[in-house]
Parts: sequence; structure tokens; C-alpha cells
Amino acid sequence: MKRFTLACVFLLGVSILSAQDCDKTLTGQVIDFHDGVPLKGATITFNNKTIVTDSNGTYTINGLCAVSYAFTVSHVNCNAQVFTIDMSKVATKDFYLEHHLNELQEVKVAGKNRRETSSSQEQTINTDIIEKYSSASLGDALREIPGVSSLNTGTTIVKPIIQGLSGSRVLIMNNNVRMQDMEWGDEHAPNIDINTAGSVTVVKGASALQYGGDAIGGIIIMKPKRVPAKDTLFGKTIITGATNGRGGSISSEIVKGYENGWFLKAQGALKRFGDFEAPDYVLSNTGVFEKGASIAFGVNKFEYGFDAFYSFYDTEIGILASSHIGNVDDLIRSINSGQPDIIRDFTYDISNPRQEVTHHLGKVTYYKRFEELGKWTTQYDFQQNQRFEFDIRRTDELSRRPSIDLELTTHTLTSDFEFDAKPNYSLKGGILLRYQENVADIAETGVRRLIPDYDKYDIGAFLTGEFDINESLIMDAGIRYDFNRIDAKKFYQDSRWDERGYETDFSDIVIDREVRNSQLLANPVFDYHNISSTVGIQYSFKEDYQLRANYALAQRAPNPAELFSDGLHHSAARIELGDLRIDQETSHKLSVSLQKNNEKWGWEIAPYANFVNDYILLEPTGTNLTIRGAFPVWEYRQTDAQLLGVDAKMYVNWSKHWQTDHNFSLVKGKETDNDIPLINMPAPNFTNKITFTKKDWFNLQASLESQYTFRQNEFPPNIIVFSPDAQEDVELEINTPPDAYHLLNFDTDMEFELGQKTDLNVGLTINNILNTNYRNYLNRLRYFADELGRNFLLRISINY
Repeated sequence: MKRFTLACVFLLGVSILSAQDCDKTLTGQVIDFHDGVPLKGATITFNNKTIVTDSNGTYTINGLCAVSYAFTVSHVNCNAQVFTIDMSKVATKDFYLEHHLNELQEVKVAGKNRRETSSSQEQTINTDIIEKYSSASLGDALREIPGVSSLNTGTTIVKPIIQGLSGSRVLIMNNNVRMQDMEWGDEHAPNIDINTAGSVTVVKGASALQYGGDAIGGIIIMKPKRVPAKDTLFGKTIITGATNGRGGSISSEIVKGYENGWFLKAQGALKRFGDFEAPDYVLSNTGVFEKGASIAFGVNKFEYGFDAFYSFYDTEIGILASSHIGNVDDLIRSINSGQPDIIRDFTYDISNPRQEVTHHLGKVTYYKRFEELGKWTTQYDFQQNQRFEFDIRRTDELSRRPSIDLELTTHTLTSDFEFDAKPNYSLKGGILLRYQENVADIAETGVRRLIPDYDKYDIGAFLTGEFDINESLIMDAGIRYDFNRIDAKKFYQDSRWDERGYETDFSDIVIDREVRNSQLLANPVFDYHNISSTVGIQYSFKEDYQLRANYALAQRAPNPAELFSDGLHHSAARIELGDLRIDQETSHKLSVSLQKNNEKWGWEIAPYANFVNDYILLEPTGTNLTIRGAFPVWEYRQTDAQLLGVDAKMYVNWSKHWQTDHNFSLVKGKETDNDIPLINMPAPNFTNKITFTKKDWFNLQASLESQYTFRQNEFPPNIIVFSPDAQEDVELEINTPPDAYHLLNFDTDMEFELGQKTDLNVGLTINNILNTNYRNYLNRLRYFADELGRNFLLRISINY
């Protein structure tokens, strides 16, 4: 009976349909949603019929009935879409297709990579390099790029240096969030797990204005892998083990994508190392214990989308035990002795001095595309950075209390619009609002604040554009304005206030002169107006050649450490003194790069000149006696400076299996008024690598790398201090660089298929093959110990 009823209904429907007048016509165009260009050769399919658009993207469909039809519209390199149209109500319809698939999923186009700017010097490291440094840090991986070095505090605290500049002059973007993690400290490493990144790009200079105008050194942009807009489930697990430090790491990620654009990602990592070792001794108290996790979900459609992201990062880092000296003579002996004063047996225990840092990051992003206009994006992000620094103190009870307890909380709201519908130019403009609060907990530490409590307010706006002059010439330009206000509450000892002459210039900011223990309370409020701009060109010629030239103006307001530092910085083992008179820096940078690339060989040479007015530097000036002993005093001051340098690289594919790579970097920094070299400038370095590949042998790749670092012969003068043992003034060679050194490193990996969708990659790295004794000028602990000895690292990567 049921079958009979259904058959009757079906026949009745056919009779009604056949009785209708099917004389309806549908006309219109198939158009690229992105830029409004009509799509020639698009196909429209319905009821086993296919219509193809003409050269103007126009179509006409006759003989339609007054009912609803499902039209499937597709075009080469487009995602096919289904449109349901009621022909009783519609006679004209334009179909818009998502013609730019790279907005939805990873698409690799040979010879064309998406760049942050057209004219700046920039380079990207890919997944292979990230996996190689899975158990290391972001700063370690970035040293693969010419012109990028690092400022180290021991083996595990690594801060990137870009063309001679670091700290607050280097901006780090993590998943489109500017990291706020007290980057002002020389021994404050970025609180980032490198395993969360799909790619890392370094822009040398402040030309990528959409991220910030104060990146005088450059910008590091970490981006996650995009999740394809299709039903998919994949993941990766990386396991590493190392002989030096007798530890390793594990990182795992799982990703689920759906055809409707929804996705979910989860990632976690764990790293544990004990004391690292120099060739001749254990580097006592240098272990590290690091934990991290992140989760993201959202929807990634062409017309609109959103994503939510949260990450947690926690690390405990030991500081070399022998780096904490008790007096000037200890420091003199450490510099002259050639080995640490404290050498213990290997252990995984992490004792004082040490750091404990926790970082939370959360963000929500929404975007919407508008037909033939562009893309609007808005984002809110939140960060909380908690830093504890533990010193060696007089009693066990005091040693359990941190000497520094800082909590930095940051709220940021950004919104921008990209006008990218026109084929020959694009514009992008946006605004930024940020509020930041720093709280120094003196009740927990029991010692004076190194950095005071403060509130910081930032407002920014930018406009950038890229213009295709012709097929060979592209120009980009931009301008940015930033307003910064810092409102602090700072306690000063009366003696320090008078010593620095603040009463003459800043008596009006004192709000309480009757604070106990001979202190006063000041309320400094500073406003800064910063203008940044950039203009540059990219010129392509003779197929293989490309010329880029860029000028960037950047202004950077002083950070809280440069203004307010006042006391013993425990994990740095030195007294640091800021200056309320410090003003903003202004940088004028000119950079040029010429490159040639083809299948056989390629090269790039990239000179630059950076002239910085009111350059802020931190330098040793003497010693000071505290209840803990005598410590070096480092003071901030300003001067005009210039940095001249060149980065160069070359590759040669000698045959199908053999390739060589060659990198060279040189930077010279000096004060322009008195011709004194700047402190902490990277020494010239030269890297050569030969690589053998054999795809038939399980995709074998093996390379031998030679790194030669010259002695830094340009450095500021040493300081004269009083030696209690000698009872006379002596020269403290605190600025004298170590000798040049040469290292050999080996790396190899092979890939094995475990299943249809699973493969196993096994790699082996040997660093410092010859177990060379050396010291790095850019390691703050070079006075006390050698660098790492030979290290074998085994890594296993499973993709599934």
C-alpha cells in the first residue's frame, strides 16, 4: 500500500510538472568574488545539462520551469558551489565563485611565495627547519637565516638579533598576536613553543607597518598551517633525544577539518633537559623543564570566518651557578681563570639562580569579505605573562621566595580592512587599541622593585599599499602613527634621586616625600607620538633577477626598563639603572637586495645602512657594593648610532644529488659622535654546507656544515674598577671578546612509508662534531664558562 501511494504521488508530480509552461529564462554572469573579474569558461550544471560561460563570463539558460533548481557552478581553480534558485521569482542571477583558493588551503606555486612586503629583505624557514629545532628554541632556529644571530644567557635563553638589533627593537608575531613577554630583558627569552608554527618569516627592518612601527631591528612572523577546507584528519608527533643535557622533547598535534570550513586543532609539547656540558666540564644548574599546549577552532570560509585560539607556555630555566659572583674580584678571577668556579656532578635538579615563566595567550578573530571590495578583519587578544626570578639568598626560606615577581597583563583590539579587489593595486588600513598593566609584587619578594607598577596605553593607525606599475615593477608604501602613554608609580631612594639629578627636572612628579626607609614616591607619566613610514620597489628583469630597495622610518618609544630600572637584576647578576630623561629612538634604514634564482644556482647580496638617532644602549659603567656583594653596574644612555652591514647567500646545484649553500653576514655598529663601537654587535660569520640527496634511498638527505665566526675586533672600552684584593684600580675586561672559532655540524634524515597516509621521518644531528672549546661574544655568560660540547640529537617524526 505504501509503495502504491508513493508511486501515485510521483506520477501526480510529473503530471503537474509537465503541465507547466517551461518558458523561463535565467541570465547573468559568473564572477570572481575577490576582484569582480568575469570568469570565462565557467560551467553551470543542472539536471544532467551543462552550460558554459562566454568570454565575458555571461550565460543564458532557456526552457526552465517555474520551480526551484539546484545549479552547480564551477571553474578551474575554484571550489564548486551549489546555488538553489526559485525560477518563479528570479530571472537574472550573478554567481560569485571563490577563485583564490590560497585563502582557504595551502597551495604551493613554484617560484612565487607570498611575502609580507614587496621591497623588504625577508626570508622564511619552513617545516623541515622547524622540525630540526623541535627541541631547541625559536632563536636557535632563526640562526639559519643570514643576518640573524642571537643574544644568549647560557644555553637555553636565546633572544633573536636581526642585523645587530634585539630586545624591544625586534617584534615577534605569534599567530597574528604581538608577543608581550617583557622582551626588554637581555635574559628574557621569547615565551614561544616553536612547534606551534607552520612557518617563520623574518622581515629585516620596520617595513611591515601593519604589525607595528617600532620594529627598528625587524619582525619575526610565526604563522600556523592553514587547515584545508575539506574533510580531513591528520596529525604529527615529533620525538627528540639528545646526549648533551641527557634529555629530549616530545611534541604532538592533531587537526580535524571539514568541507564546510570548520576545523579543530590541538597541540602539546614537553621538553626536559638536565645540566648541559662543555667539552671539559659540566655546566652546573643549566637544566630546563618546559611545557606547552594550544587549542584552536573556528570556521574558514571564503566569504567569512572566525577562529579562537588559546596557548599555554610554562618553563623553568636554570642559570649557570658560577655566573652569580659575590664581589668584583670573583668576576675578575672568572674572566681570567678559563673555567667556572662551581662544577658539580650532572643532575636534572634546577636550583637557584633560576627563572620560572608562565605565559597565557588567547585570541578571537573574525573576518568578512565584501563583493568586489575586500576583506575586513577584527581581532581581540589577551596575554598574561608571569615571571619569577629566584636568587641565591642568605637563608633557605628566603631562597624559596622569588627576588623578582612581575605580572604583565595585556589586552589588544585590532581591526583592519584590505582593499584587494583591483588587479593592479591593493590598500590596507587598520587601527589598534591596547592596554597593559604591570604589577610587581614586593610583598612576595621582600626586595625593592626593579621595574615599577605601571599602566601603558597604545593607540595606532596605519595605511599601506602595493602598486603594480607594470609586469616587472612593484612599489609598496605605507605610513603609521602610534601614541604611547606610560603611567607608573615608582619608589626612589633619596640618594638615587639626588645622584641622578632628578630633583631639578622631575620634582613635579613626586607625590609623596615621606616614604619610610629614606624613599620617595614618584608618578612619572610620559606620552610619545611616533611616526613610521616606508617606501620601496621590487624590480624583476632577465627572468632570473630581482632587485629590491626599501627606505623605512621607524620610531620606538623607550620601554619601562630603559626608563625605570633601578636595582639588582638578579638573573642578570648586575645592577641596572634606567634614566627618566630617555626619549624615543628614530631610525632611518636603507636596504637593497639583488638576487638571482634558477634551478642550477642562485645568490643574493643585501647591503643595508641603519642610522638611529637617540639610540638607547645598556653598558657597564662600574661596580656597586650591596648586601649581597659587589656587582657590575650597567646603565642606559642615548647616543646617535649607525649600523652598516651586508648579508649574502648563494646556492649551487652541482648535480642531481649534490648541492652547496653559502651564507655570510657582517654588521658594524658605532656611535657616530665619538666613533666608539657599539656593544653586543655580532661578529662576522661565514657558513658553508654541502648536501647530498637521494630520493630513491628513502628520500635520504645528508649535510655537513661548517660555521666560522670571526673574532669581534670592534668593541667599546673596558671599565676600571677597584679590586679589594689588590687594593688598587684594575681594568675589568668585561667587554673584551673571545677568540674566533670554527664548528662542524652534521645532519641527516630518511623517510619511510608506514601506510597509505602515514610516514616516518628519522633524523640525526651532530653539533660541534670536533668537541671544540669556544666562547661566543654574544653569550652573556661567556665570562664564566665555555659553550656546549659535542651533542648527538636523534629525532623521529611521524606524520599521520
